[in-house]
Amino acid sequence: MIGKNTLETKPIPAAKVKEILEEFSEKHELSYEQNLTLDHATNLNKLSLEDTEKLIEELEAYVEYKQAVRIADVLPRDMADLRLVFAKERNAPSQDEMKEILEILEKYDAEDDLFL
Repeated sequence: MIGKNTLETKPIPAAKVKEILEEFSEKHELSYEQNLTLDHATNLNKLSLEDTEKLIEELEAYVEYKQAVRIADVLPRDMADLRLVFAKERNAPSQDEMKEILEILEKYDAEDDLFL
């Protein structure tokens, strides 16, 4: 990695990682680490990329982009799980905002039958 600098970092949802690796695998052979990452993203990803992007947009009304991505990847079911997402954050949303976030997540749960 000599001579290479990181210019920008931005979190991306697991659905996007899955899409990137699937496109890359069509033209190139994936390394061991890339295969593990693709398997992880495939097995744990519950929403399509379009639904994930819509969810992140809705969540950004209550939290920062980075936190919205984390919530979209984890998809917490209840208040205890949602609190864990913000355990080390200094700017955690209020109790009312967390309830709103859970209502948004329930909407995606009902639409996609995520947890069956």
